[in-house]
Amino acid sequence: MRVLLIGHGKMGQAVEKLAKDRGHEIVGIINIENTSDLDNYNGSEVDVAIEFTQPDIAANNIIYCLENGIPVISGTTGWQEQFETVKENCTKHNGTFLYASNFSLGVNLFFKLNLWLAKLMNGHGYEVSMEETHHVHKRDAPSGTAVTLAEGIINQCERLNKWTLSKPKEGEIPIKAIREKEIPGTHTIKYRTEVDEIEIKHEAYSRQGFVKGAVLVAEWIVDKRGVLTMDDFLSSAMKL
Repeated sequence: MRVLLIGHGKMGQAVEKLAKDRGHEIVGIINIENTSDLDNYNGSEVDVAIEFTQPDIAANNIIYCLENGIPVISGTTGWQEQFETVKENCTKHNGTFLYASNFSLGVNLFFKLNLWLAKLMNGHGYEVSMEETHHVHKRDAPSGTAVTLAEGIINQCERLNKWTLSKPKEGEIPIKAIREKEIPGTHTIKYRTEVDEIEIKHEAYSRQGFVKGAVLVAEWIVDKRGVLTMDDFLSSAMKL
């Protein structure tokens, strides 16, 4: 598989190593020093692009790939206000695109557990809150993973309608975002009443879970078309 890496920070470097270990060819690396070099690549020489950059440039990177016949997966968070534009572009060019707030297989199973628990807890009087902790280099807060978790809860709980980083009002889920040291990512969801508390938690020990998931998804997506999700991947590739 011929891979174009867009973004070469810690995640990009880890993806590069694992992709090579799995026998794939890195045909190009785009980073902050050579962003204009992206114009040199198209679908005739790239099987898939893996995009881990920053919120202010992610959508443009993805759209370039779609316009030039390059299947692309992105793990950049914080740009979702442009998601509909990207989807429209993917449809227009009969492209291939998958965004995930988190590529870790464990986290995506945690998403499913979160939905199940939220549905179970609906209507039983519990107050829900969330805490997420990441490394100090992470720019967006809350994390994309936390937003996905919060949106899942909101979809299952009738009285909830939004999340907030501030003091919550009625119908809001409070999220506490902590940036500390080199922590890869920890997400905790609590349901509490005056008599008890239920908690679920996912803690990443390293970036390797995210990295492995991204490479597996890149391998899977090459011959697919359309706007895809991690649920599509889990259902098809993992038989879950």
